[in-house]
Amino acid sequence: MDRRPRPDHGEDTYRGSARLEGKRAVITGGDSGIGKAVAIAFAREGADVLISYLCEDEDAKDTARLVEAAGRRCVLVPGDLADKAHCRAIIDRAVEDLGGIDILVNNAAQQMTYETLEDIPDEEWERTFAVNITAMFHLCKAAVPHMKPGSSIINTSSVNSEKPRPTLLAYATTKGAIANFSAGLAQLLGEKGIRVNSVAPGPIWTPLIPSTMPAEEVRSFGEDTPLKRAGQPKELAGIYVLLASDEGSYMSGGRYAVTGGAPIL
Repeated sequence: MDRRPRPDHGEDTYRGSARLEGKRAVITGGDSGIGKAVAIAFAREGADVLISYLCEDEDAKDTARLVEAAGRRCVLVPGDLADKAHCRAIIDRAVEDLGGIDILVNNAAQQMTYETLEDIPDEEWERTFAVNITAMFHLCKAAVPHMKPGSSIINTSSVNSEKPRPTLLAYATTKGAIANFSAGLAQLLGEKGIRVNSVAPGPIWTPLIPSTMPAEEVRSFGEDTPLKRAGQPKELAGIYVLLASDEGSYMSGGRYAVTGGAPIL
């Protein structure tokens, strides 16, 4: 019996209340999973959205359909975040097509499972860092000159930033770096009135899980949390909306856990 849940991005349940009315957001990895849930929520809260993704055109088009059904603009930009020129091009496109940028959600991630240190190819280690943390630097550096006071940067970290899973060594290491980068950047940008936070998801049911983890781990995914289950992407949307909105105006430099009860100190 297949016990794997269907990913729920809030397509049928998320109801907005104009908390992001008129804002312009860039979301990397917005074609599926957490990024898709955030794109849907942002649009229903009143934001126009640019979605960056690697090559999953059909998934991205479905997300765009949902954004546009909420009456908001959606710009799709495929390409590889490991290319720093592409990172800059994403921000340029947002400024050109959306008229500016108020919210940057750095969410895209590379993840693969390896049982031993020797199994990790050098190229995989380097690509994981390029996509997960170096791209974040390039995107933030390009975006900040276009951001006004009240703007928000939200970076997706992980429970692995606190409790690294050894078989996800490269991924977990970058997630710790993201938490540190976010806390430091919040201090650098405070005088500009730009807030920076990170969100630390626990086991969330996204396409990344069955495609990058062994089948036996997929079958029990999330059962080791206090809530005894994996989370759904829609269960992350609320914290991203809060951190992006004016209601989070004094929230900066934080790491916010959505982990099914697993503590992050």
